Amino acid sequence: MDRIERIKSRLESHKSLIENVLSDPQLLENLNRAATVIEQCFRAGNKVYFCGNGGSAADAQHLAAEFSGKYLINRDCLPAEALHCNTSYLTAVSNDFSYEIVYSRLISGIGRKGDVLIGLSTSGNSANIVKAFEVCRDKGIATVAFTGKGGGKMAPFADLLLAVPSTDTPRIQETHITLGHILCELVENAIFGN
Repeated sequence: MDRIERIKSRLESHKSLIENVLSDPQLLENLNRAATVIEQCFRAGNKVYFCGNGGSAADAQHLAAEFSGKYLINRDCLPAEALHCNTSYLTAVSNDFSYEIVYSRLISGIGRKGDVLIGLSTSGNSANIVKAFEVCRDKGIATVAFTGKGGGKMAPFADLLLAVPSTDTPRIQETHITLGHILCELVENAIFGN
């Protein structure tokens, strides 16, 4: 396969996955419900937290910045942050305890009832996010899971599951950021739009 054919193939895969998402009424409804939960969280003066690993951590940080900075509307900051951004905390807890508890330990300390935790994992099996979701359930913190097909181990602990119908990691991550951008737009428009 030459490079142009490879480019076309990847774009066709992305297009096909987006078409599958468009035809999934449950996924679309869960995205709509997630926007409502996040809007209510911000209106009540609470915070939205994000977590992920690797590329999903980068996506988590990206989406947190869309809320705390701006997405499309020049407006006030919405309190959102990615839990992995404090590298001193992350490396200390990973070294002294376990990487599996980096998010659950932090959310147990800073999370409050009425907050929202959004976890991104292409497999849905990230143990550190599953443990964080378990803590959230005990604390009354709503959880939204961005995963791949089936939702993995995160699914039973998520209040809202956004399971992209694919097992192809790059295509899942592309779709997560697309859905995340739509989520930001819905929330921003609901709070600050005309």
